[in-house]
Amino acid sequence: LVARSRSCANLVGFHLNRTECVPVPPPRSHPNPPAPLSRVAMAPKKKLDSGLADEAMRAARFGRVRNTLRMGFVGLPNVGKSTLTNLLAGADNAEAANYPFCTIDPNEAQCIVPDKNFQYLAKTFKPSSIVPAILKITDIAGLIKGASEGAGLGNAFLSHIAAVDGIFHLVRGFVNDEVVHVDDSVDPVRDMETIEGELCLKDLSVLEKVVETEKARVRKEKGISKSSEPPLSDSFTSAYAKVLALLQANHPVQTGEFNGAEVDHIRGWDLITTKPQVYIVNMSKKDFIRKGNKFLPKIQTWVKEHGGGTIIPMSAEFEQELMDLKDDKDAQAEFLKECTQKARDLGLKGPQFECKSVLPRMIRAGRTALCLQAFYTAGPKEVRAWTIIKGTLAPQAAGTIHTDFERGFIKAEICSFDDFKALHAGTASMAKVKEAGKYRQEGKQYVMQEGDIVEFMFNVTNSKKK
Repeated sequence: LVARSRSCANLVGFHLNRTECVPVPPPRSHPNPPAPLSRVAMAPKKKLDSGLADEAMRAARFGRVRNTLRMGFVGLPNVGKSTLTNLLAGADNAEAANYPFCTIDPNEAQCIVPDKNFQYLAKTFKPSSIVPAILKITDIAGLIKGASEGAGLGNAFLSHIAAVDGIFHLVRGFVNDEVVHVDDSVDPVRDMETIEGELCLKDLSVLEKVVETEKARVRKEKGISKSSEPPLSDSFTSAYAKVLALLQANHPVQTGEFNGAEVDHIRGWDLITTKPQVYIVNMSKKDFIRKGNKFLPKIQTWVKEHGGGTIIPMSAEFEQELMDLKDDKDAQAEFLKECTQKARDLGLKGPQFECKSVLPRMIRAGRTALCLQAFYTAGPKEVRAWTIIKGTLAPQAAGTIHTDFERGFIKAEICSFDDFKALHAGTASMAKVKEAGKYRQEGKQYVMQEGDIVEFMFNVTNSKKK
């Protein structure tokens, strides 16, 4: 059900109804678009190594470097944002009602990250405390056309979007007369244009102030009078020109190609469309079971034309029925069996037509978009998954446990989860792993890997005197 590609949005396991795409009207132009910069009067800064070759890190290169990142649901009213937030949290944390602005203040859910490795460690060590990794998700009220200019509750909602680190762009792909559509008809491509257009227009309004802010900074740095025209660097000028072109074409900034110096400039502009996006298509239960939907080809084409991205087709209707049976595992199993049989009755056979929840995949996709990973601490008292950003060094990872661990970091004793599973011989101990030479010591320059099992050594008793 997931497709990830920058050049193509392929929907694995879904039948695509090859209908022609409905023509999309051009995006509204900003009333006062920023003017392009025409000259550069300063030598370029030295290029910075931002690790942009790594596709996973590339998606979150503009983001805030911290471990408490969060995703936010963005979409038109009544597309299923609150329902999905409730489902992901496993409880009714948001008022899911059939009204365009039923969610005014952003509701937040903490979702447990599905992790078979963590579960294995918990079963092995049988500790008194088990703390899994979580993904924070914010349910943001629906945007409508004109939100960038204050329509609906637009200005407040756009500020809520600015406060999250990644976006679940939720699209309505189901027809139901009982669930009103803010535009009176279901057209996912039009809706995606509306949302992306409003985000781009908001960024264009922010971009208007960027040049003057940079000029003021350069004047102060170089002691130039306010009446003088300060020189702007090549990296700033090229970053501005690329961003302006993307936004005027209604393309999110995060899909563009930038070098390290340009990324450093853009990161300080606080643009909404620099946030990584995952596209969620909410379909009917019937379409989800048969893995086919008439809107998917149009959505696929649109995403491809707007820089590509991950597309996850799902059904809130299906997920809700499954969740309603959460207290009866046998009933859940029977429900999934019945849904799978309906697919087989249509001649749809094979593992790709086995019906199961997509919520775990959504949570993992959100963590991937934010470039998050986990390491474990495991013992008889506690097994815990700690969330860090990919590329985090061992001392900073230790700091997520306690600041003293980072300040007094000496070394990290580490083994990979795969090595532990293969070697521990059923014991809740690292003894067999050590005998096999797979338990190693790492220093301050070690880059943490997904699934590391760690014990940090530190000493803060001999702190330096000021």
